[in-house]
Parts: sequence; structure tokens; C-alpha cells
Amino acid sequence: MKLQKAVKQETRFVAATTGAGCLVMLLLFYILHRTGILGRVPFGPPEIVSGVIGWFIATLNFFMMAVSVQKVASLEDQGQARQAMTVSYRYRTILQIAWAAVSILVKFFNPAAGIIPLFIPSIMIKLRGILSGRNGSKANDNTEGEVKA
Repeated sequence: MKLQKAVKQETRFVAATTGAGCLVMLLLFYILHRTGILGRVPFGPPEIVSGVIGWFIATLNFFMMAVSVQKVASLEDQGQARQAMTVSYRYRTILQIAWAAVSILVKFFNPAAGIIPLFIPSIMIKLRGILSGRNGSKANDNTEGEVKA
């Protein structure tokens, strides 16, 4: 199976925006660590490694979902398609829960730095949808200023 262009593009978008979100998260960890505003906030290799692994798991989760959707789109049997998406969702959820458990149970990792990246793709995709909704009518319409009936 060849990956569709849309799968590659969306995965790049998720990887880049999740990476940027992780950098912002780590910057906040660093600022809170240096200033002591919230007390003792750790910052060091555990936070960086946890953030990088969280970024990887979040991006992998999205990629696995996109590949599943691509496969399901080619199926004609709705029941089979629904079952395939259910299995994909189950495995992707197990992957995320397993990482969350490891980041909590293994003392080296910082649970917050490891788990926060798992939420970033959803936030970024929704934010892009909101922003493109605002700009979409102007971007897709060459008749600026006209009122359509």
C-alpha cells in the first residue's frame, strides 16, 4: 500500500506542530524552574527525554490513525470498515496508555512532560480548523466584499 499525499502532509503537520508545542512546554518548564514561581519545578534530561518520547508517541498515534483511515476508505463493506477502525483505535489507545503508565511508573521520566504532548495534536488540529474557518470564506472565495444570497 502506498501512502497517500494527504497522509504524508497531515503527519508532517502534526509532527511539526506537536514538536513546536513540546518546545513551548519545555520552555515553560525551564522558565518555571529558573524563576521558582510555582515552587520547585524540575527541568533537565528527564523532562527533555519525556517530552521527546511524548512527541514521538503522539505523532505515531496520528500516523497510525491516518493509515487506518486510508485503508478503511478503500473497503466497500461498512461493517468491515467499522471493525478495522475500532481495532485501530483500540491499539492506539493502548499505546498511549502504556506510555502514560511508563512515564508515571519509571522514576526517570517526568509524567507531565511525557503526557502533555499526547494532547497537543488534537489541540493543534482544532485550532487549525478554527483559524481556517475564519479565513476559509476569504481564501476560497474570489468575490471579496460581495454578499451571496
